[in-house]
Amino acid sequence: MTTTIAIAVYPGLTLLDVIGPYQVLALLPDVDVVVCAAERGRLTDDRGLVHLDVERTFDDVSAPDVLLVGGGFGNRRLLGADSPILEWIRASDATTSWTTSVCTGSLLLGAAGLLVGRTASTHWNCVDLLEGFGATYSSDRVSVDGKYLTGAGVSAGIDLALQLAALLRGDDVARAIQLGIEYDPQPPFDAGSPAAAGPAIVEMVRAAGEARQRP
Repeated sequence: MTTTIAIAVYPGLTLLDVIGPYQVLALLPDVDVVVCAAERGRLTDDRGLVHLDVERTFDDVSAPDVLLVGGGFGNRRLLGADSPILEWIRASDATTSWTTSVCTGSLLLGAAGLLVGRTASTHWNCVDLLEGFGATYSSDRVSVDGKYLTGAGVSAGIDLALQLAALLRGDDVARAIQLGIEYDPQPPFDAGSPAAAGPAIVEMVRAAGEARQRP
């Protein structure tokens, strides 16, 4: 049977949050990966530089087997209202085998009421927001709590997608995809977590994030 994997997008998303997982999940056998949004048409990323031409709406994907929501600065305005994406997340969660998020996508799952009493990961700079939705923050790169998989910041989406691939089609298929995309991270710096980066770098990143969120 074909597994329908719905990747939700919206204006102001962080592209790697969804493109990384898409690259992994689209290589799985017997899947239909559907990128969808509240409306058809052009969406712009959170840098205002890259545009997606989205052909499917949330209404077109009413009962996915797997749901993935990425993060981005654009999702802050979606958290406090009963927005179309929150309504769709709630409805889709009723049919999913796996409901997943990357980075601050977990805030949308939280705002939809899905993470109360659950352990979840998110970007390290959004812990308070996540826990405000009743979740318990985990610093794990990928957290699994029941059918909910949540990833840490941005690049963790590739790790999450590989773990999801293993759950859907087995470890060997996931290993083959990892080899196919040559995912063998060897970063030039040990600065991928707040503890490793140190206070000065953490403050630099915090300040940059706050500046981007100002009107």
